[in-house]
Amino acid sequence: MSYFKNFPSTFYKFGTGAPITSDFSVIFQDISTYVDVIDTIKDQTSVYTKYHIQDNERPDQLSHKLYGTPDFYWTFFLMNDNIREQGWPLSNTEIVQLAQREFPLDVITARANLTETFLVNTRIEGLLSGATATVNHRHLDLGQLVLTNVTGTFISGGVDQLRKVGTGISSGIFVQSYEKEYLTAHHYEDVNGITVDIDPLIGPGAQLTEVTYLDRHININNSLKEIKIIKKQAIYQVVEAFNEAIRS
Repeated sequence: MSYFKNFPSTFYKFGTGAPITSDFSVIFQDISTYVDVIDTIKDQTSVYTKYHIQDNERPDQLSHKLYGTPDFYWTFFLMNDNIREQGWPLSNTEIVQLAQREFPLDVITARANLTETFLVNTRIEGLLSGATATVNHRHLDLGQLVLTNVTGTFISGGVDQLRKVGTGISSGIFVQSYEKEYLTAHHYEDVNGITVDIDPLIGPGAQLTEVTYLDRHININNSLKEIKIIKKQAIYQVVEAFNEAIRS
């Protein structure tokens, strides 16, 4: 990797056990070396410009596109704290797949106070649908039951009444919506984009915007796509200054 080629060497011991001495260590590049060359120029508008990363565009591809070589990919990470800390933005397909992996369960949303009913590990069923599931966890502020061990399909629209399996007792609580977890509400926002609480007995109303788990992933991913890049006319001067500082 071109980023590390000028890093100094040091003795390094892999594994555990023996003390760190030259007798038990190998010569290895000191990847912890840090210089602030790019930190000192990354806010100078004469040196950088803005760029929007395209879908499926890799760092090496962008470096080649901008500078005619893939070797300057590492400058994007040093110029932008967010992608250095959170990683390169995913493609649109990858971000959907990530949300599906992280939030794979099913969710029932009810317009009801769930505080004292359908506790975690309760087995529930829909009277109309005949579907059953186990309550894995709950989001009481949103009126959500997150489910595992689902059999059948609960019916949305406030017609499928829920009850505990085997009790025969009606709860008066109906399934407002039944969706995959990654497509359910993570929170709600007002017209100014401020997160607001809702009354789960009433719902969000028309003035609020639902932000799903997938929406949240997409928004975070999109924020990573707006980056600073070193201008082409300055790139070689900056890279050489960085490498010289690393070598010294």
